[in-house]
Amino acid sequence: MKKLQYLIIHCTATPENRKVSSNDIRNWHLKGRGWKRVGYSDMIHLDGKIENLHPWDSDGIKEGWEITNGAKGYNSISHHVVYVGGCDSKMKPKDTRTPEQKLSLQQYVEDIIALFPDIKVIGHNQVANKACPSFNVPKWLESICINEKNIGYEI
Repeated sequence: MKKLQYLIIHCTATPENRKVSSNDIRNWHLKGRGWKRVGYSDMIHLDGKIENLHPWDSDGIKEGWEITNGAKGYNSISHHVVYVGGCDSKMKPKDTRTPEQKLSLQQYVEDIIALFPDIKVIGHNQVANKACPSFNVPKWLESICINEKNIGYEI
């Protein structure tokens, strides 16, 4: 058990406007990659609906049953959220968040910070050699007036 330190934002790396289901995520991660758990706790659909993919509680301690496989080396200290999208029609990285996803993600981040006031919010690309989540998380957090102490500029 470790103290929760990061909220890591991901994208599904799917073309814009393509719907993704929780079953798709489970198949990709559990069957396709052979993981024991999905990579994210929650998913934000194109319409902004937030769906829980893996159980977690709000005590600020990352217990074994809460760990997901979102970012190697960070899973035991991180909470992971994914938005559907992140690529253009040619599968190139692109910020494809719909207006509804942007609103839901902002509310999600604000709610997580309210639960865990010392958490740092980062993008997956800040801890892995990936484009995910296909936008600059620190700049976005600044633009929505997130407190600087919660923005993970450098990891």
